[in-house]
Amino acid sequence: MPRNNRRQPRPRDDDDSPDIANLLTGSRTIQERRNGSWHVQPISERRAERDYVCPGCSVPVAKGTAHVVVWRADGVTGDAGDLASRRHWHTHCWRIGS
Repeated sequence: MPRNNRRQPRPRDDDDSPDIANLLTGSRTIQERRNGSWHVQPISERRAERDYVCPGCSVPVAKGTAHVVVWRADGVTGDAGDLASRRHWHTHCWRIGS
């Protein structure tokens, strides 16, 4: 029987709550800025499924645009609280200053 090399789609949750385990994995890095430590996770064009407003320039990050998701690494509210306050930035806006 021939192999099926196609990737099978992952089942989607109907729940809008963030999956902490999913967001804390992948190519996430911790970056140090003058205002603290930040988790930075890139989001590919394919995974960008909604529109967001970039806090750096106040211009929408359109659906299908690669960008980064940023949240505190040294916050006092714990992982779940810091993750709940995450923001979606244009990659360029995050690089030039936060």
